[in-house]
Amino acid sequence: MTWTAPEITRTPQLLVGDERAVLHSLLTRGREILLWKCQGLNGSQLAARSVEPSTMSLLGLIRHMTEVERGWFRMRAAGEEIPYLYSDETNEDGDFDDTVSEQAEADYARLVEEITACDKAIADLPLDHTVTHPRSGKDISLRWIYLHMIEEYARHDGHADLLRERIDGAVGYQ
Repeated sequence: MTWTAPEITRTPQLLVGDERAVLHSLLTRGREILLWKCQGLNGSQLAARSVEPSTMSLLGLIRHMTEVERGWFRMRAAGEEIPYLYSDETNEDGDFDDTVSEQAEADYARLVEEITACDKAIADLPLDHTVTHPRSGKDISLRWIYLHMIEEYARHDGHADLLRERIDGAVGYQ
């Protein structure tokens, strides 16, 4: 039997609440939209590349967001000393470049697991918690990381819209 990405039941967006709850609701929305764009597709479909020379695929986006979640929330904000899963100094784009359709189920599960681990890692950190930005060397807050992650998902959810339409014509937003 061929694995297909499971159906996603999206969480209602929180429109009123404290700052942390609203930020988390927006982040959850972005996470769920990416998974929703993947639902019902098999590994081959998820690994299908958009157009040459791009290496972008839905599976690549899943792997990329696993790395981004891990990097910003666990490695930077929470200070966990853990490696990236798909990329390293010799291959910065391993998340996109090294997709294998037969590993789609494991990669999908890894993103879901990483989201849970990230939420747990930052649960007790205040929004004003600061860390050093890896490129600029400037202090950034957990609040900034939340906003950056919301932005990151928004950008890649747009890519996912186009990739999904190319795969099977599915369009729209429910």
